[in-house]
Amino acid sequence: MGKCAVIGGAGFIGCNLVRRLMAEDKEVLVVDNLCRKGAEANLQWLRSKGRITFVAADIRDAHAMEALFTDYGEIDAAVHLAGQVAVTTSVANPREDFEVNAAGTFNVLEGIRLSKQRPLLIYASTNKVYGGMEEIAVEERETRYGYRDYPHGIPETAPLDFHSPYGCSKGAADQYVRDYARIYELPTTVYRQSCIYGYRQFGVEDQGWVAWFVIAAVLGRPITIYGNGKQVRDVLFVDDLVEAYLAAIARPETVAGKIFNVGGGPENTMSVWAEFGPMLEELIGRPVSVAHGDWRPGDQPVYISDIRKIARELGWQPKIAVRDGVQKLYEWVAAHRDLFKILG
Repeated sequence: MGKCAVIGGAGFIGCNLVRRLMAEDKEVLVVDNLCRKGAEANLQWLRSKGRITFVAADIRDAHAMEALFTDYGEIDAAVHLAGQVAVTTSVANPREDFEVNAAGTFNVLEGIRLSKQRPLLIYASTNKVYGGMEEIAVEERETRYGYRDYPHGIPETAPLDFHSPYGCSKGAADQYVRDYARIYELPTTVYRQSCIYGYRQFGVEDQGWVAWFVIAAVLGRPITIYGNGKQVRDVLFVDDLVEAYLAAIARPETVAGKIFNVGGGPENTMSVWAEFGPMLEELIGRPVSVAHGDWRPGDQPVYISDIRKIARELGWQPKIAVRDGVQKLYEWVAAHRDLFKILG
């Protein structure tokens, strides 16, 4: 692999991917508009680690996306991580959500198509494209909910059912990326990601819940649990996700035109508070006080990805267990208290 463009490269996932590519002496374009909290700090951190080319650009700017694939030489792989990330924000401002996630991704695709370049494009989609999955039988257990009939989790063949403006915008982008492989024969692939957590994640209540709970607990900020805290998610540490991206970049012919679930899978799950709370209290060494609120609309009692397809086709699987990953995140947050205080 030669040059790689990481769109949203100063974000949480982006900066971890860029750092890994830098460590392998790859030429990297970091494309970002720096609108997210922590993005400036992440960019400064990347610059302290070595040489990158920073491209200040917004995916909503079609001309900027065309220039990205014409003005910077031959790009071999592009990873599209930029986006509006919160369901609540999408409900409050659906137009902006659409313009960033749906129209912005269209601009990236068109930038590639019009440039005549054929880089592998990997799009960071979401498990939210499967919707509420109300028809799937769920059982309530002592500390968690669980599927009755899906021991391996939800497969890529599950029906799409976009709930919320966020689900619609990400789902539309997901399908555009897939269809550009069919119609224009561009080597595109879709990663439908579960809950990702790890270093340099500046989580907030509406997005990045694992990091948010850790940050709030360390800094003594208020935590609200919506519902009974038994909601289950599969979670994936960011280092494992980076390995999944590198596996695709190394084998573009294998992933072109395909969709993969990428998450912790059945072996890496936890309930959002009934199980995570005691784990966090053990790490911090004291009780963590929380408030309780009503269930949020559309909140799935359980979501777990079936990740057997990517394991089969790319030989990838998570290596970092939940407890180990949470401890790594806790230690990083505790060591960077001042950074979180500055960023608010």
